Amino acid sequence: MKKAIRTASPDYLGAHMSIAGGLHKAVERGLEAGCGVIQVFTQNSNQWKGKALTETDISLYRERLEESGLHEVVSHDIYLINLAAPPGDVRDKSLAGFAEEMARCARLGIDSIVMHPGSHLGDGEKTGIMRIVEAFDTLFEKVPEFRGLVLLETTAGQGSNLGYRFEHLRDIRDRSGFPQRFGICFDTCHTYAAGYDLTTKEGYQEVFEEFDRILGLVNLKAFHFNDSKKGLNCRVDRHEHIGRGAMGLSGFGFLMNDERFASIPKILETPKGDNNEMDAINLRTLRDLVP
Repeated sequence: MKKAIRTASPDYLGAHMSIAGGLHKAVERGLEAGCGVIQVFTQNSNQWKGKALTETDISLYRERLEESGLHEVVSHDIYLINLAAPPGDVRDKSLAGFAEEMARCARLGIDSIVMHPGSHLGDGEKTGIMRIVEAFDTLFEKVPEFRGLVLLETTAGQGSNLGYRFEHLRDIRDRSGFPQRFGICFDTCHTYAAGYDLTTKEGYQEVFEEFDRILGLVNLKAFHFNDSKKGLNCRVDRHEHIGRGAMGLSGFGFLMNDERFASIPKILETPKGDNNEMDAINLRTLRDLVP
């Protein structure tokens, strides 16, 4: 007898899920945790070259996904990629790695790839931004089979990382020959750590007015929901469970009750605990914020 598959949550809350044992396992883990959306790495996140996808891998993943009722699966590129790096080995590997990610997502039917813009490594923000622009202008032409969006993620701004100001993401998009191929992933921990305060009603309104003015709310395609271990404007990227960090619950309450974002994926990247138990707890905490 075929094992029954759980039905996905009707909302757009979810979490990053492990692909250990196959991509289809991430779908099953997401359902067990109570997700309506999930995020995955399509390969090992700490290796330049991923294990090749077989037709069996793809068919099994697509079958599980169709049965699941999940609203969306979002990919995250591997951590090693730095498209703001200067010419050399890291840049060459980053271009090849992101091209591979695009090709894998095209085969899997994944339409959104979240990525950290990268680090200029001391060469300056303008130089780093132009390197990213040049990289994507090459990549979109090199991998035409990927027709989806690259979601530029807001960052905390550690070290020489780009993306801690909304203007950085705007400049990458607007200077590209393919501006329509970009969306934005808004990470709550990163954005708070970069100095954008979501924790008061006034601050929340100001942040999204600024976002709309610079990037356009229509381009906000995903959220990462993470509390922050460190305080406002700390420029440190350290995720914490929802409501247990410096942000507290207020900002998440505003987000959960903002009708503009009801159908935008909201994905946890918080510590897992045993058997993903903390995902279920964090998701319940978020859902309890809705009257």
